[in-house]
Amino acid sequence: MAQAQLKNLSVHDTASAMTARLRRLTLTDFRSYERVDMALDGRPVTLSGVNGAGKTNILEAISLVGPGRGLRGARLDELPRIEGAGGWAVSARLEHQDDELRLGVGAVASSPERRVCRIEERSSVGPSAFTDYLRLLWLTPAQDRLFMEGAGERRRFLDRMALAHDAAHGRAASAFEKAMRQRQRLLDERSRDDGWLSALESQMAEAGVAVAAARRETALMLASTDIGTEAGIFPSAEISLEGVLEAALDNRPAAEVEEDYCDRLCHQRMADREAGRALLGPHRSDLMVTHGEKGRPARLCSTGEQKALLIGLVLANAQALSARPGGAPLVMLLDEIAAHLDEGRRAALFDILDDIGFQTFMTGTDQSLFDGWKGRAQGFGVEDGAIFELNQ
Repeated sequence: MAQAQLKNLSVHDTASAMTARLRRLTLTDFRSYERVDMALDGRPVTLSGVNGAGKTNILEAISLVGPGRGLRGARLDELPRIEGAGGWAVSARLEHQDDELRLGVGAVASSPERRVCRIEERSSVGPSAFTDYLRLLWLTPAQDRLFMEGAGERRRFLDRMALAHDAAHGRAASAFEKAMRQRQRLLDERSRDDGWLSALESQMAEAGVAVAAARRETALMLASTDIGTEAGIFPSAEISLEGVLEAALDNRPAAEVEEDYCDRLCHQRMADREAGRALLGPHRSDLMVTHGEKGRPARLCSTGEQKALLIGLVLANAQALSARPGGAPLVMLLDEIAAHLDEGRRAALFDILDDIGFQTFMTGTDQSLFDGWKGRAQGFGVEDGAIFELNQ
């Protein structure tokens, strides 16, 4: 399949994107696996096995076929199999109708710190290029404390959801961080190069407002999407963003907000130098979530309520994506998703995922947790570094 044809896969309408599926996943010397080759039939995928069997490793492998450090945020030197030669590789085959796309990521033993990315056996400029062909959403047990952690974790959570809507969001976020670091270095050095500082502040303003606008749009979509709240499956969530740029975008056009932000950066150089960081920007924003029925901030809710709110947010984002034309295919990675849900809520969750239509990979300690799929999912058992398909 030619590269020009591959590019077209990312601009199909939503129905086309939803019919695209990962059809094969191959792992070599990755984490606990010497070699795994999974043939996938396009249905949702369940992975069951005891704790420590390696289920999450499969989800992590898929998550690395995208920007960032995957769902665990691991360093590259943590990924090779301990008994292996030092390198590792993950390969995924994406199929849509009669077209096929091969994506690969890994590292070689001689350069373990260098992540190698390939699209159709051609080297890619970096993992951000994957977002033109495949986008990912995930939910892991580590995120269960999202509402109790610092604002940075919530920003990253929201950015992941925004990135699923628009690959440009990741590029804007990277541009902002790079310009902000360079500006701070000049301030720390007490540089008098006003021209350079002004150029960097202009870059910060342009990229920062783009980041804030994408987050704001994603939050508005989440707030307007209802997933199972009327039936009492998941609680409704009131969502807002706490941030200067986001608030300004509520009432003013982006161009004005950008100009004002650039001016404010210029006028507070001394304050930022003394603080050792930029005091204003999208890196200071926060995602605020309130339990709709109880009117209680998510951080004050019970553990079960927080988990239900998280699941609802991820499902709402997937639902919004399914209703929005365009976009690359989406794959959802849900680690231990059914562990704290009763049988009725599990069945309702599976029905919602089935209706949304994106390909989903789920893990659980017992295959019986997935009985609610009733043959609509492809099941795999995981044990001692091996994966085997189950009869459903």
